[in-house]
Amino acid sequence: MSKHPLTQSNQWDEPEEDFVRPLSKAEMDALRQKDPKKFMSINGWVVVSSQIVLTLIIGTLCYFFGNATERSMYTYSAFVGGLIGFLPSALFLARLEVAKRSAISSPGGYLTAVVSGEFLKILATVLLFIAFALKQPDLKWIPLLVTYFLTLKCYLVVWVLR
Repeated sequence: MSKHPLTQSNQWDEPEEDFVRPLSKAEMDALRQKDPKKFMSINGWVVVSSQIVLTLIIGTLCYFFGNATERSMYTYSAFVGGLIGFLPSALFLARLEVAKRSAISSPGGYLTAVVSGEFLKILATVLLFIAFALKQPDLKWIPLLVTYFLTLKCYLVVWVLR
C-alpha cells in the first residue's frame, strides 16, 4: 500500500531559508567605509527645522494668495497646522535627547524613551487639535490640515534627500 504522493515529497513545504551569517565589527566597518551614504542616519532636528521652514512658507503663501477679507485667518490656520505638525516632533526628539544623556543609558532604557516619546507625540497632537478646535472655532480647516499633512511628509523628503 503506497502513501499519497504529496505526503511522500516535500513539495508543499516552505523552502529552507538561506543562512544569514552575522557580520563582524571589522566587516561592518569595511562596509561603512565602502559606501558611507548607506549608513548615514538622519538628524531629527533637521526634520523639525524643515517642518518649521515649510510652515513659514505655507503661511506666507496663504497670506499673499488668501482672500483679502479672511487673509489673516487663513494664515493663522496654516501656522496652527504647522505648529501641530512640528511641536510634537520636537517634544519627541527632546525626550530622546534626555534619554541619550541619561546616566543609566541602556538599550532597554532607550527603547522605553522611544515608546514614551511616541506616546507623548501622539498625545500632544491630539490635545493640540482639540485645544485649537475648541479655542478657535473659526479656523480654516483646509489650510490647517494641508500644512499639517505636509509637515508630516517632511520626514519622507529629508530621508529621500539624505
